Amino acid sequence: MITPESDDTKPSPNVSVVQYGSNFSGSQLHGSPHHLSSSGDASLVGTSLQCEPQECTETDYLLPTKLYGESQLRSSIRAKRERAGAESICSMLLQILVPFLLAGLGTISAGMLLEVIQNWDVFQEITEIFILVPAVLGMKGNLEMTLASRLSTAVNAGKMESASEKWMLIVGNLSLKQLQATVLGLLASMMATILGWMAEGKMPLNHVVLLCSASVSTTFAASLLQGIIMVGVIMGSKRMGINPDNVATPMAASFGDLITLALLAGFSQWFYSLIEQYSYVLYLVDLLYLCLIPVWIIVASKHPATLILLRTGWEPIITAMVISSIGGLILDKTVSDPNLAGIIVYAPVINGIGGNLVSIQSSRISTNLHMNYSPGEVPESREGCFSPCRTFIGSGANHRSAQILLFLVIPGQLIFLHAIHLIKGGHTLPSPLFTLFFLSASLIQVFSLLCIADCMIHCLWRRNKDPDSYSIPYLTALGDLLGTGLLSLAFVTLWCVGDSGHV
Repeated sequence: MITPESDDTKPSPNVSVVQYGSNFSGSQLHGSPHHLSSSGDASLVGTSLQCEPQECTETDYLLPTKLYGESQLRSSIRAKRERAGAESICSMLLQILVPFLLAGLGTISAGMLLEVIQNWDVFQEITEIFILVPAVLGMKGNLEMTLASRLSTAVNAGKMESASEKWMLIVGNLSLKQLQATVLGLLASMMATILGWMAEGKMPLNHVVLLCSASVSTTFAASLLQGIIMVGVIMGSKRMGINPDNVATPMAASFGDLITLALLAGFSQWFYSLIEQYSYVLYLVDLLYLCLIPVWIIVASKHPATLILLRTGWEPIITAMVISSIGGLILDKTVSDPNLAGIIVYAPVINGIGGNLVSIQSSRISTNLHMNYSPGEVPESREGCFSPCRTFIGSGANHRSAQILLFLVIPGQLIFLHAIHLIKGGHTLPSPLFTLFFLSASLIQVFSLLCIADCMIHCLWRRNKDPDSYSIPYLTALGDLLGTGLLSLAFVTLWCVGDSGHV
């Protein structure tokens, strides 16, 4: 839970506690007031409770709880806020540090794997797959981290206590995620095809089919596997009394890059072996995923919250995919230059770490707004012109978390940088100039992302958009673009000055 900030977390007087707990407002209650039974459940005396159906909006809480009484929900939120008040800087740092290090190991593993598979036949023959890499790896920001942020908010607000409602929310979100993964896989392959054709001037049909089959198969399988893992992580955090906002989103990415990249390499190589004699298999695979789309739509539409996202949640994830694909084009062109080929190991690290850190901050700010402000209303300190100082200077919980996340960049990347060289044999060390450029690029990336996150999330909330569904896709995609661009610039500069990157 987020510690209430002194200047940012005063509940608005027009926020009804029932707003996030049920489908009816206080003005729709008729009859005698509530009283609590010995079991703590709210009951009605006299006339019955009349509920008028209301239309859900994007910022309505994810899980309408029709049976919660006002007193029960109020006491639940108060208890959670009291527990949140005990979240010290040390506790916050420890909760963030472990998944951050795990996520770093995952991105290092992904970078080492990418260095190996870049020499496979399919990657040498169909170089457009490199354009797919940031877009497909970015799915964790579009889907996994977004799911983690939504479910973390649900847990923190006490909306996953009922088993039936909990599973209804989980199944609805997983079905929506599979639908989004299928559509994004298709669009990512189309984007890679278009960018590859623009760069090379040609694109054989069999390459297009392979890109499509590999992309959709990878996103579908990775989304299903990581979605199940993510639900387990959030439920485990809830049982252990750990704030899911601090651990869920980085855990979503801890080995997400490695799993996704391994699946992409495996499917690509397998389809490449079939493309000459059994090309019809690739068409059948694409047809199978297309036939499953109506199934996911039907299941996802059963829950009001996922029905809303089914209608309105496409803009951020599609835009983020396009942004990541541009980063992929930069990576493709950089890798194709033998003098800059070393970037392939470090790109997943700088992109993954930046996305992981900003996703934590995004999830915390979003939960704070959900818990303390009505849609369209923001803290007074966020009503004026944006200033980067507001992100880091202050004593509130979100200020402290931004300071901690920025503080973790330098020591964390130093650990990961040396880990890469140890894994590669340990015979050399990163050169001082390379280390300086790499750390500078990472620090600029994370600083920029934290500032953008602070501004973006409050703007989305002011416009009645749910930050849990909108912010993380944009932020992780911008992280991919910034990370790849800054890292490419660093490698070009090192090459120009004659620095090999190691001593």
